[in-house]
Amino acid sequence: MKELTEVRTLKEGRYVVMDEEPCTILSMTTSKPGKHGAAKARIEGMGVFDSQKRTAIQPVTAKLYVPVIERRSGQVLSVLDDTVQVMDLEDYSTIEIEIPEELKAKGRIEPGKEISFLHYEGKYKIDMK
Repeated sequence: MKELTEVRTLKEGRYVVMDEEPCTILSMTTSKPGKHGAAKARIEGMGVFDSQKRTAIQPVTAKLYVPVIERRSGQVLSVLDDTVQVMDLEDYSTIEIEIPEELKAKGRIEPGKEISFLHYEGKYKIDMK
């Protein structure tokens, strides 16, 4: 699910859809309006699910999509090599999520523990800060 919003209302740290992928806004700069043009905004973002850098240059009056990313919690059922099986505590469905590199070494994910994860249009990511 996503909503339309004007570029001028976006802020750093929020989400925006760039290249059909939800991104976190890392930096946002605006230029002055020119003699015959409108002010432009340069948005630099990092993909939420693929960690890829993206850039968009849009007029400040343009509309972009803002994704509605759900933060859910679940219980770890089992841990495989690089994936974890999680039961969503809201609807009791089971999903498999890839374990990020920084969490593999620490061993913070164990069966029976409760973790939080992000969900957007069939994509999942473990979010433990």
